[in-house]
Amino acid sequence: MAGSILTPEIKANSDIVDESPSYFFALVSLTSLFFMWGFITCLNDILIPYLKGAFDLTYTQAMLIQFCFFGAYFVISIPAGSLVGKIGYKKGIVTGLSIAGVGCLMFYPAAILSTYSVFLGALFVLASGITLLQVSANPYVSILGPQGTASSRLTLTQAFNSLGTTVAPFFGAWLLFSGSSTEVSAGAEAVKVPYILLAVTLFVLAIVFSFLSLPEIKTEQSTQATQVHALQFPHLKLGALAIFVYVGAEVAIGSFLVNFLHQPEIAGFNEAQASKYIAYYWGGAMVGRFIGAWVMQKISAGRVLAFNSLMSMLLIVIAISSTGTVAMWSLLAVGFFNSIMFPTIFSLAIKELGTSTSQGSGILCLAIVGGAIVPLLQGMLADSMGLQLAFLLPALCYTYIAFYGLKGSKPIKPGGAV
Repeated sequence: MAGSILTPEIKANSDIVDESPSYFFALVSLTSLFFMWGFITCLNDILIPYLKGAFDLTYTQAMLIQFCFFGAYFVISIPAGSLVGKIGYKKGIVTGLSIAGVGCLMFYPAAILSTYSVFLGALFVLASGITLLQVSANPYVSILGPQGTASSRLTLTQAFNSLGTTVAPFFGAWLLFSGSSTEVSAGAEAVKVPYILLAVTLFVLAIVFSFLSLPEIKTEQSTQATQVHALQFPHLKLGALAIFVYVGAEVAIGSFLVNFLHQPEIAGFNEAQASKYIAYYWGGAMVGRFIGAWVMQKISAGRVLAFNSLMSMLLIVIAISSTGTVAMWSLLAVGFFNSIMFPTIFSLAIKELGTSTSQGSGILCLAIVGGAIVPLLQGMLADSMGLQLAFLLPALCYTYIAFYGLKGSKPIKPGGAV
């Protein structure tokens, strides 16, 4: 899953690394944030089938969970960047953690009222806090230590983000489905405990970060003129669409996995069993990230992106046209090939943007809203043509990503110069 979001342009104090004490504990704490937002994001994949059963929802209605969650990224990103520019990154982290904690607490009255719309509101608040948290936390990772090892620190934190997405399914299956129930029980009471635990964890982290000694980072806000200039690069615009469909496809597949594995002709798992298998989908992405990093030292990033996209499309076609374990493992294996897509698309899209790089990054991060739109569209397809055939939509998304890797990612400067 995407581990970064829109950030204001930063200027780090050049004296931070040489004169500041060790920020080892701060780095460990920041790494825990990456774990937490990966964990919370993936928990939605368990929440969807649970609330679908609790409220007897259609697939389209159930996908409003992802619509509200990822829609917050689009709505909150720019205001969050402006807020962080005013209050600073450390206070931004504390504020983001606190807002996310409040969002988790809102699940308690939502469960008591047993009202789906209140759950959606809680998710939006939670995602708003996560968005602000990402705006604030990402720049810190790059400056907590020598500049020469910044990439390795970012890789480490991204690995912990993937670890969070891998662990979350077991946590969700255990608490939401009691680990053994065959069907979702009536009502939505089971969400109280896991989200209260998450709220407590987030508030504790907020307190810890309020006392941490963290370096100061000067921020500069982007101007509208430079943002418009960034959009003059064709490979950036095509890359934004690639980010949109990639995040949408990745989230859509994860969102429907439990229901897919629950079908008698696929695996016939109950919700508790199916929820645990989501770990293979996200865990595959964690493993593939390290393998992909090595492969791209020898093969161009565009070709690797195209290959992974075509493999994902092929696996989905197999999952659609087959049944049983073949269909099950084909869809789960898509996670492995997803691994390098987000960072690769991102790096290709901002290549050779020059002074427009930071503005281009912001535009790409706004495209994460695909995680809100594509799952909702797939829900509509599932209601009208069946769940299995609805996976044609993410297959189509990967087709475009393959085109971007082979052709659309080639830098073309404004005016047509390559």
